[in-house]
This record gives sequence, structure tokens and C-alpha cells, in this order.
Amino acid sequence: MSLFDGPRLFYHNGRKPWVYSMDLIIIIIVFLFFAFAFILIVPGIRGRARKFWVFRIITSLFIGSVTVAVNFTSDWEVGIVTATTTYKSISNSMVNADIGLHVGLNGINITLKGNPIHQINETINYNEQFVWSLGMDYNEYYNEGLKRGLPNPILYVAEKFAHFSPCGFFTQYRISGHYASACMWVAFCSWIACNVLFFMPVFIYGAYMILVTASFITFSLISFLTVRNVPVCDIKFGTASLKTDFGGSFWLSAVTGLFCFLIGITLIVMNFCFPEKMKILFNAIDEEEKPTELYINQLCSGNDTVTLDL
Repeated sequence: MSLFDGPRLFYHNGRKPWVYSMDLIIIIIVFLFFAFAFILIVPGIRGRARKFWVFRIITSLFIGSVTVAVNFTSDWEVGIVTATTTYKSISNSMVNADIGLHVGLNGINITLKGNPIHQINETINYNEQFVWSLGMDYNEYYNEGLKRGLPNPILYVAEKFAHFSPCGFFTQYRISGHYASACMWVAFCSWIACNVLFFMPVFIYGAYMILVTASFITFSLISFLTVRNVPVCDIKFGTASLKTDFGGSFWLSAVTGLFCFLIGITLIVMNFCFPEKMKILFNAIDEEEKPTELYINQLCSGNDTVTLDL
């Protein structure tokens, strides 16, 4: 390889552009399909039961989609810093770029985007993934990055999370992410059981299961919070430091857990204090129990007096 027949030695065009996770796209499509299928049923539901039914279905699909999707996102913890830093090991060229760190339950994504994006005759726009989930070897991803000749800022951040790094990020984040993901999957299973119980219908047990869902979402958040026990290990680029904070997936999970808890408590109170309204909410009152105006008009036709026990 020479200067005239390709890129410089060791620096392959193996850049991974920013793309949405295919797993996440599949999850979104599946839940949108279910939502669309249920919407098609809505015109066949009569009366005020229609709005209650739509509210229940949309709420349930939202909770289920969140508990599954956050397992595949990479924004549980995020951070970004703008710095001027070296670009490649075999060059003294300096670039000004945004270096981003996106931590998920199964690994990290490191982004590097130039300011401006075109510098030193190159397009500086990277997104590299390093996975530590079960069955995956993080060090293998890191070594592959070394072979591909990734830019220095990406390799520097990735090295902080390597198994051999004295920072201790790898062990703590991997264990916390593993248990957080496991709790989310249990929450998803309890969400399925909750829906089954609501349709049987066994409302009070369904309410208990929605509280179980909220509990396991909370356990997942607590598990991920333990990463704050890791000793501070600065990721510095000159005078600038890369600081991270909880991201969208963490807060979305927290809101969903609180939402499940409020739903569960509300349903339990309604079951004991307002059982008839509970039946109306779930459309569980038979036609014989709620005579409509049509039945009243049929019974009251003529001069006969009809007494109804309501």
C-alpha cells in the first residue's frame, strides 16, 4: 500500500455511521403493528366503553414497549465534550471535535464529530460500538478498533472501559447493566401477566401485577444507579473533561415505573371503594345489569306501567 493507491497504512474506511439499532426498530414496528390492529377494532365498540378501551390499550402498549426497548438503547447515561485533540497516532494533526459517550445496558457507543465535520481532508464523523453483554468480549471489540486504526479520542475513551483499565468501569457497568436488563425483562413478563389477568377478568390480581411491574422497573433503576459507586476516573482531553449524566432511557424508565405504580394503586382503591366503576372501566358489566334506553322504550311502550330495579 502506498500513498497513491489507498488510505494510509492501518486506517481502513471501516467507519460505522450513526444508525438506529435494528433491534430497536423491530420493537417499534411490532408495537405499532399491535396498536394499528387494535385501532381497527375501535369502530366496533359502542358507547363510552370505546374511550376506556382505547385508553387501556394505548397505556398498556406504552408500558410494554418501554420495558422492552430500553434494553437495546444506548442512552442510559450520556456525556459530550468539545475539545481540540490529536486525531491519529501516526500524525500530529489536531482536530476540534465533539466527543460523545453513550452508555447502555449492553455496552457503550462513542461518537466523534468534527467542528466542522470536514477537516484535514477527511470527514470526521464516527460512531463506534463496544459491547460487554453476556457472550460478548469487550476486549475483542477494543482490539478490533486498534486494528482498524480508529481515531485516538475513540480509543482513549474505549480504553477507560476495558477490562484491564484501573478505572474499574468495565466490571461495575457490566454487572449493573446485566442486572438492570434482567429486571426489565421480568417487568415485561409481569406486564404480560397483568394484561392476561385484566382480560380474564381478575381485576385485583391484575392491579397487583402492575405493581410488580413497577417494582422491577424500580429495581432496574437501582441496579444502574450503583455505577455511581465507581471511583471517579476523569476522561480528559487537554483541559476539557468528559462528564456524564443519566440519559433519556433512564428517565423514561423512571417515569414509566412511577406511572405503573400510580395505575396499580388507583385500581386497588377503585376495586375496594368503587367496584361498579371498576367494572365500567374494564367494560365488564353485562347488558342485563345496565338496561339501555332501547330496553326502557320497549318495556314502556303502551299504557302499562313498568317498574325497573336499577
